[in-house]
Order: sequence, then structure tokens, then C-alpha cells
Amino acid sequence: MKAIVCTKYGPPDVLQLKEVEKPIPKDNEALVKVHAASVNAADLEFLKGVFVVRLLYQGLFKPKNTIPGSDIAGQVEAVGKKVKKFKSGDEIWGDLSYPLGFGAFAEYVCIPENALRIKPASMTFEEAAAVPTAAVVALQNLLGKGQIQPGQKVLINGAGGGAGTFAVQLAKYFGAEVTGVDSTEKLDMLRSIGADHVIDYTQEDFTKNGQHYDLILDVVVHRSIFDYKRALSPKGIFVMVGGSMTRVFLNILLGSLISMTGSKKWAQ
Repeated sequence: MKAIVCTKYGPPDVLQLKEVEKPIPKDNEALVKVHAASVNAADLEFLKGVFVVRLLYQGLFKPKNTIPGSDIAGQVEAVGKKVKKFKSGDEIWGDLSYPLGFGAFAEYVCIPENALRIKPASMTFEEAAAVPTAAVVALQNLLGKGQIQPGQKVLINGAGGGAGTFAVQLAKYFGAEVTGVDSTEKLDMLRSIGADHVIDYTQEDFTKNGQHYDLILDVVVHRSIFDYKRALSPKGIFVMVGGSMTRVFLNILLGSLISMTGSKKWAQ
């Protein structure tokens, strides 16, 4: 089968299209023919081999998992003898991120049964493949860490990206008043998916306009923690997703101190 293979860290140029052996499912796995796979910001971090990726997931000097990609949609071709919920022909979607070893950027991949779900019939394979990482990140951070409640004023910075667009729609579903922040060309799209207010970050700084929010979800994280503090309501919660590792580390450190000494909360 054909697969995109990464044997060393670096820019996209290090990726190679190769013929590799077609995998054989273990007893608890399904062999899936991949119809669509999405690309997430995390895939680029794994490709570049940022420090945290090397330290925790992939190996210090070269990738341990050589076929990248985590989000897939496809069709089950065969199942192991212990698989009960799926059969050949089922249309599925799944997430192969850590600790499952990735492998979505290939014609076939073997996936544990518990990492698969039946694809909704109303969705195309391409639509389904775009959901697992981005949608789950948005949901976990709004509902779990952010503790979103109906009637809250919620700001989403980076609202026009993968996780951001899901976050806007989910925040509206939970009954929040939503402000989306992104570039000029994305504002109409943000309005179309439900944002009550939009801010063009090239024209306006949401941390300096005098508005305060009960919950800020930031999928960009390029500001000082004190900027976010200024934009939070007295008991507001700030949740960050992604951003440079240096900025994330500093915000975690300073945010923890602020959370211990005041009513505003930082959730990492």
C-alpha cells in the first residue's frame, strides 16, 4: 500500500510517499481502508519534532511512529476475532493520536475497536475526518475546563480555525453569547456559523476595548497572561489551547499563581 512516511524531523519536505506493507489487524483491531484524513496543527508539531513531542511521544532523535496523521474516516475491510461492534463494510471515523501510534496518512490502517465510531450517514468521509481532534478539543475545553454555562459572555480567539469553528458552534449550543476573533476574511464565515459578535484582530485588540468575558478560549495563545486577565470578568475563566510552547509554559506558571491569589481562573 502507499503511505506518507516521515523518518526524520523537519519541514514538510522530509515527508516521502512510499510503498509499505499493508497491516494485518490484531484480535482487537479493525483494518480500515482510509477514504479521508485531516491535517491538524498538532501534525505540524510532530513533523517538526518540537521538544515536548520528542520528549513525551516520538523519540529524541527521530520519529518512533513513521506514518503521521490521526484523524480518519473510512470503511472497515476486515476485523480481528475479538471485535464485536464492527464488521466488514461499516463506514467509520476515528482518532489515532497518542497512544495509538497515528498512521492516518496511508491507504490502510489498523485501529483498536474502542477508538472507532460509526460515521453518521449524513456526513461525507471528508466531513467526518475533520471532526475527531478539532471538535473534541473544543468540547473538552469549553465544557470541562471552561465550565461553560448558558447566558455567559464567551470570547473565542482564533475562532476561524479548526477547533475555533467548532468552539463557536458548541458555545452557541450551550446558550452562550459568543464573540469570535480572527482575521478580516473570516468574519463573515464566523457570523454564518452563529457568532453574535466578531472582532478583526488586525483592527482591534480585544484585551483593550473595555469588554469583559466570563470565559475566554484561546486557540492561538500569543499574548501575555496579564492581557487576558484584563479582558476577563471578575470570576472569569481563561482556557488556552495550543500556541508556542514558551508562551504556554509562561502562561501556565503565571496563571497558576493568579488563580491562587484571585477569583479569575486559568485552566490549562
